[in-house]
Amino acid sequence: MNTYGERNPQAFASGQAVGSCFTQPLGQMRRGSVGRILAVSGGASDRDVERGLLEMGFVEGARVEVLHHGFLGQDPLAVRINQTMTIALRRCEANAVLVGPLHESAMDAKPELTLEYASS
Repeated sequence: MNTYGERNPQAFASGQAVGSCFTQPLGQMRRGSVGRILAVSGGASDRDVERGLLEMGFVEGARVEVLHHGFLGQDPLAVRINQTMTIALRRCEANAVLVGPLHESAMDAKPELTLEYASS
């Protein structure tokens, strides 16, 4: 969906509702936060940033966790992708990645309803 060359004409906005949770750019997430990548959009002027992020593994559906922020909440950010690869990013690059809630945690929060029928 977000392969190199495809463009989303609308820039994503922070705080859009997805189910019962909200989306946010990766650069605004707190330390220890975990989410699922929804989109990567570097904008028309930052095609190289978008391409670089996609090549590093920031693809739609990947699990991302914020491990560390730089001194006084500045650059760089250390993030882990799919629990296997740790990458340091500048905040401006991290803001090109839109992150939403993990689907597993959203499903765990809602109890599953099962219906059992009594045999007559």
